[in-house]
Amino acid sequence: MIRVILYLILVGAVAYGVAFFADRPGDVVVTWQGMRIETSLLVLGTALVAAFFALTLILGLIRAFARSPLILSHLLRNRRGVRAYEAISNGLIAVGAGDIAAARKFTAEVGRLAPGEPLALLLSAQSAQLTGDRDAAERAFRAMAGRPDTKALGLHGLFIEARRRNDATNARAYAEEAARTAPSLGWAGMAVLEARCRDGDWAGALDLLERNIRLFDKARYRRQRAVLLAARALAVEDSDRDAAREFIIEAHRLAPGLVPAAALAGRLLAEDGKLRKANRVIDSAWRANPNPELAQTYAELRSGESARERLKRIEGLANRVPGHVEGALAVARAALDAQEFAKARSVLEPYLKRPTKRVCLLMAELERAERNDEGRAREWTARAVHAAPDPQWTADGYVSDRWLPISPVSGRVDAFEWRVPLTGAIAAPIIETEAPEAIDGKSIGGKSIGESSIQNAAFETAPPLPNDDVAADAPATRRGRSPSPLKPEPVIPLVHAPDDPGPDATEGEGATVRQDNGGWGKIFE
Repeated sequence: MIRVILYLILVGAVAYGVAFFADRPGDVVVTWQGMRIETSLLVLGTALVAAFFALTLILGLIRAFARSPLILSHLLRNRRGVRAYEAISNGLIAVGAGDIAAARKFTAEVGRLAPGEPLALLLSAQSAQLTGDRDAAERAFRAMAGRPDTKALGLHGLFIEARRRNDATNARAYAEEAARTAPSLGWAGMAVLEARCRDGDWAGALDLLERNIRLFDKARYRRQRAVLLAARALAVEDSDRDAAREFIIEAHRLAPGLVPAAALAGRLLAEDGKLRKANRVIDSAWRANPNPELAQTYAELRSGESARERLKRIEGLANRVPGHVEGALAVARAALDAQEFAKARSVLEPYLKRPTKRVCLLMAELERAERNDEGRAREWTARAVHAAPDPQWTADGYVSDRWLPISPVSGRVDAFEWRVPLTGAIAAPIIETEAPEAIDGKSIGGKSIGESSIQNAAFETAPPLPNDDVAADAPATRRGRSPSPLKPEPVIPLVHAPDDPGPDATEGEGATVRQDNGGWGKIFE
């Protein structure tokens, strides 16, 4: 509308000017070098306007002709950019679909059209990962790490490649460099944190957690700090009881349901004669997570009491979670110690239809103690072999006889859960094994990790990963050896995951793509 109004105003002004000069005629005489030109003022004005437009047209043609090489170069560059974009898009789609032939084809085309561009480097790296060419993938990630705009992405790729070849030293170096370059990178902060935990540097891990507090929500931060404090307390339990007490009390305050923190806090408080506080600590954890370690600690708080007095206290603890099997097992154990055989049998009775291993073993002990019936005891012991498993500390396929702050397989902090580790029909055996090399022989909680009984959890069978060395038809339970660590996917996923650099171009982690008028503009300057 505004343009129409302006156009009408302009037309009106021109018409007014023509009419003005037509109503006021005059003569113009030009004498130059013997020539005399006479004309009217209107004709002279029209000639000047026509000469102006003709001169403008001639100058425009001269300028266009002079700039034609630059214009042609610009058009060719735009066409090359569009072709490169299409090749990159098709290449990334081929990588995501697992089409090796198409990925190679488009990678070669992108390398010809746009070598050295950020997205081209990413496509080259992912195509190399898809084909299993780790050296080519690492070269592409190193090229990205050498550029300021893709340094974080390159370091993430190098970190993942180092972990795939079990190179913990270089993986940690890449993570630390990424954390220094971009402190907001969550994967880098967590990788450095896990590395310090594997080294047993709990003080350093706590310091790093405080410096990266913005990466966690409040609940996760409190839980992570509680786990690290508990690990630090367990590490100095034998050498510095006062420091261990300080650490473990804070850990229990941050995470009242953390079983190992509550158990250790209860023991240390009982040593100081603070029995009421120790009872409250164990009681709060027991209500949240009934656990045999808590029951055992609670039973040992008062050293001078009789077996019947202990049984009475344990019954009170079990009544706080009525109907829970851990309460019944704790009462049965205390009743056996107090020789209250009828009570032990009565609390175990509801669980005899489908007994777990611990129920069977307690019944075997009860038969020996009450009736001296070795036959029945052996029968219950035999049933324990095929009985349903009890909950145990489980993380990443490993089962430990005690809680550990990090997973021996993946190095994740707070990975162990108290749960039944069996999802199939056959239970895997518990085996004694040395700690994995990833722990570097460090001790946790004052004891070597190799002292724990670790159960093969291959019963949690998953489909074989690409390029996995294990045959797809491997048996669900591998007896007599530890499970192989899970191998990562051959290609960094295109969808962001916790350890995924991804293709998205954000804050230096990828290429910046500029769009003009809502469409694809120029990817190359």
